[in-house]
Amino acid sequence: MKQTGTDFIDRRNAAKDAKAALLEKMKAKQNDPAAQARREEHAALAAARAEREAAKREQQKAEAEAREAERAAEAAAAAEAAEKAAVSERDKLIAQAMADQAAQKAKRDARYAARQSRKG
Repeated sequence: MKQTGTDFIDRRNAAKDAKAALLEKMKAKQNDPAAQARREEHAALAAARAEREAAKREQQKAEAEAREAERAAEAAAAAEAAEKAAVSERDKLIAQAMADQAAQKAKRDARYAARQSRKG
């Protein structure tokens, strides 16, 4: 008569042995000098990549700051040009008003001179 649970017990023991073998294999790989060299090489590559990315980010940041400074300078130049145009326009208006006043004064003086010549 065959025991009913032996297949299960055999499978369980086989799985346990396979896990133990896999664990031993992984422990052996950890101590392998070639694997250690690969890990060091990978770490060096990752560090170099991180350094390149950091340098790239710094360069992009510097470029963005330069563009922002250029935009600010352009905005300041535009504001200054607008202010000069406003001052120039105001000066033109003042000059025009003074010219109009001078023309009015000249007309008034001409009328006064005509009136004075008629009187006498």
